[in-house]
Amino acid sequence: MRAIVIEDKQLVLRDVPDPVAGDGEVVVDVTAAGVNRADVSQRQGFYPPPPGASEYPGLECAGVISAVGSGVTGRHVGERVSALLAGGGYAEKVAIPAGQLLPVPTGLSLQESAALPEVACTVWSNVVDRDRLRKGETLLVHGGGSGIGTFAVQLGKALGATVIATARAGKHDRLRALGADLVVDYTTDDFVEATKDFTDGGGADVVLDIVGASYLSRNIEVLAPNGRITVIGFQGGRKAELDLTQLMSKRGSISSTSLRARPTADKARIVAGVRREVWPLVEAGAIRPIIDRTLPLSAAAEAHDLMESSDHLGKILLLP
Repeated sequence: MRAIVIEDKQLVLRDVPDPVAGDGEVVVDVTAAGVNRADVSQRQGFYPPPPGASEYPGLECAGVISAVGSGVTGRHVGERVSALLAGGGYAEKVAIPAGQLLPVPTGLSLQESAALPEVACTVWSNVVDRDRLRKGETLLVHGGGSGIGTFAVQLGKALGATVIATARAGKHDRLRALGADLVVDYTTDDFVEATKDFTDGGGADVVLDIVGASYLSRNIEVLAPNGRITVIGFQGGRKAELDLTQLMSKRGSISSTSLRARPTADKARIVAGVRREVWPLVEAGAIRPIIDRTLPLSAAAEAHDLMESSDHLGKILLLP
């Protein structure tokens, strides 16, 4: 098969051995693979795959099962699926633990479904499973125009929250159309002031942050009493000082998570939660995949350039 390999921090299309379905795994012929910011970090040398995972980038895909390994039940060759991956999506085939497979939601094409697994599992596991966002609370989403951001805006609205997003001005209309109650241009406006004004001083109950260190102090400042901050990225740096007095006065909490290196059983639990709680919202039309564009697998480097420019809105897909 052909796959994208990383050589000297460059993405190169190569002929490589086909994957084999191990115990508890299936092999999927990839129809489309999602591009994520984590893939860029891997290419740059900052986010290596966990032990045992494919060395090729790509954390989500959709396709058709072509082989079923021992110990797998309820799956069959020819089945259309989408999947959460620990790596290997930038390829024509990939081996996947069966517990990380999702059905293609009713009403979506196989290709469209490739835009969902990584963002759905990331957002659900943090905003719902960990931070327990409730109806009537306020969710602040940083990087609202990203794949994570566009999904989080929709999920927050579907759960009955007030949703505030930060994004460049050119993305505001699209984000409001997805359900954002307020969109703040982070290049010109103070999201702390804007959020507090919009919530009559209340602040945000849950903050989903892809920026990291440079936003930490302001995230604490914008936090409502008993609020929760989850950091899932570090585009704005990795090290910051923390004012514990301010955090304690708000009875706030901060967590930081990654999905890729979690144990297989934990990822299977998250995938099951997404199937149970998120897929019905997708099938009802309350959430839909937002796809900026599709590119051939050979154009993976172009996809990374676009990702780094932040000029896209939603997901970029690669088509083998």
